[in-house]
Amino acid sequence: MDFDIPADLAAYLAELDEFIEREIRPLEQQGDNVRFFDHRREDARTDWDRGGLPSREWEALLAEAVRRADAAGHYRYAFPAEYGGRDGTNLGMAVIREHLASKGLGLHCDLQNEHMIVGNNVGLLLMLHYGTPEQRAEWTEELAAGRKGFAFGITEPAHGSDATFMETTARRVNGDSEGGTGRRAAGRGWLISGEKTWNTGVHAASHDLLFARTSGRPGDADGITAFLTPVDSPGFTVKEYLWTFNMPTDHAHITLRDVRVPDSAVFGGEGRGLQVVQHFFNENRIRQAAASLGAAQYCVNESVAYARERKAFGRPLAANQAIQFPLVELQTQCEMLRALIHKTAWLMDTQGPFSASDKVSMCNYWANRLCCEAADRAMQVHGGLGYSRHKPFEHIYRHHRRYRITEGTEEIQMRRVAGYMFGYMHQRAPKGVSAD
Repeated sequence: MDFDIPADLAAYLAELDEFIEREIRPLEQQGDNVRFFDHRREDARTDWDRGGLPSREWEALLAEAVRRADAAGHYRYAFPAEYGGRDGTNLGMAVIREHLASKGLGLHCDLQNEHMIVGNNVGLLLMLHYGTPEQRAEWTEELAAGRKGFAFGITEPAHGSDATFMETTARRVNGDSEGGTGRRAAGRGWLISGEKTWNTGVHAASHDLLFARTSGRPGDADGITAFLTPVDSPGFTVKEYLWTFNMPTDHAHITLRDVRVPDSAVFGGEGRGLQVVQHFFNENRIRQAAASLGAAQYCVNESVAYARERKAFGRPLAANQAIQFPLVELQTQCEMLRALIHKTAWLMDTQGPFSASDKVSMCNYWANRLCCEAADRAMQVHGGLGYSRHKPFEHIYRHHRRYRITEGTEEIQMRRVAGYMFGYMHQRAPKGVSAD
């Protein structure tokens, strides 16, 4: 067994580091762009006059970083070569995301909105797997370049982890019928009614990938359909953006009143929407776990460096076992988690994305918990400075605390692992999904 990072991947990390220093760091320091990363970050990023949405200047800076990364050939690393990528692997993405996150906050990697110079564009992956030829023609290049994206509407006010009990429905209509504003529309299609919450990214998206029950009973895995729905459709209303522990917010609560979409809006096949969700989760969770590991390692590294420099009662903090031992435990967990993430990503590459679903859940819930513990310990080691916003630890804690809920709660992830352990679930792709 060889646990070394492949030579070509190690060389690529060095290439990324050089690009960051040449292109991204100067942009980060240009003008007063550093306000988005220093103690002013939350206020600078948030447009309080627009309901707490990300400020336009902040999103424009992220877009410019993506443009530069794409022009340099980095943003599309994970995509197939035919779409301008480098045929990147799950293992490659895990190593890269950890590497970038371990550098701390910066324009190269800001996990608050899943921004990285190497894109984690799972939307493109879904489009290539599930889009119709017409959908792929419309969306692929725009998704690949990061110029366009769709929001993801599955969670409801009364249903989160129990998504198969969603109350949003879509009913088929034929010929003339009225949509949400009473305007008549012709042709076959669907009318969607219901509510979604935590509908991330609606403010900047042209479409929302909405999931609605089209057949079956509450709790059935089949019978849920995904619809690529224009956000300016009559009857589609953003009620509010929910303020969160870490601002700004792009998490919308929307209502749907007879929102009309054509048959061509169906994404992934009628009644097969849950398979789209499951595929998204597996691909996204292993990458997100690697990013959380990187952020945790950053907190540990910074704490060790500070403890060696800071003196109390005439000697460095690092001389005290009360400082050493908690950091030793965190470092040990980082090492063990890194080994499991690499193994899991390798299994996904060699045996298919659904071959290690239990381990994906293990990696994800433990990485998110570890990151929160590492950020909390970093605050403690740094004392009052660590509690202030002049260090990034409070920001890291507040952001990564969300992933213990939003990426599938810890309890759901553990329940999923238990399902494989006790024989209630099996390592296989959902019906209709390729295993490779």
